Amino acid sequence: MRKFRKIPVIIGPTGSGKTSVAVEIAKEVGGEIISADSRAIYKGMNIGTAKPSAVEQGGVPHFGLDLVEPGERFTVADWKDYAEQKIKEIEARGYLPMVVGGTGLYVDSLIYNYQFNEIVQKSYSDRTEMSSDFVVFGIKWGTNELRERLWQRIEQMFCSELYDETCKLVKRYGWGSQAMKSNIYEYVWKYLNGEMDLKEAKEKAFYRDYHLAKRQMTWFKRNDKIIWLPLDQIKPAVIKYIQDE
Repeated sequence: MRKFRKIPVIIGPTGSGKTSVAVEIAKEVGGEIISADSRAIYKGMNIGTAKPSAVEQGGVPHFGLDLVEPGERFTVADWKDYAEQKIKEIEARGYLPMVVGGTGLYVDSLIYNYQFNEIVQKSYSDRTEMSSDFVVFGIKWGTNELRERLWQRIEQMFCSELYDETCKLVKRYGWGSQAMKSNIYEYVWKYLNGEMDLKEAKEKAFYRDYHLAKRQMTWFKRNDKIIWLPLDQIKPAVIKYIQDE
């Protein structure tokens, strides 16, 4: 078993480029990726959640994707247990575990080692020292730059494949689950049913993602141990850190 001094965690708001840079790093250092994304856990929700495709994964093993059906119960504690188990398995194979994602509560549960009971009484804002097992790198974007990236992503998402995916999800799951209502699918479905035009659907989807990004950044900024860098500096910084171990 190969034991690393610290496990790199790459965080940032939705649309910040986390997955692509993590894949580049993993290819270079022999890493495997554990997704910390509460939307990517759902099966069948691929395009609308910007889940990395097989091509985008670049042959790098990814974990934390397609774990449950939309509407199926999956808690933060479940994700933490899953992630800890995958870290052990990846290290046992001699590879570097890398945690990558934008769901702050998932990330914090791991790096602060939250303890969960049947009834969770812990205040998530009352966090103890961060575990020395992890080092966290954050992708920093200017507000206007991030808005442009998010808008471009929305433009790319609205396509026949997304429409087909939405119809399949609605047919199979209906609108009963929060997973369906908290993603782009709500606006796609309304567009397909004539409840709003394409321009309005895209705008609403964009603002949902933009507000999500703002909430994510508000969460992450509470952790003063995150190393914030522009996207083009993340790869060399992480690789240097690993090579200096």
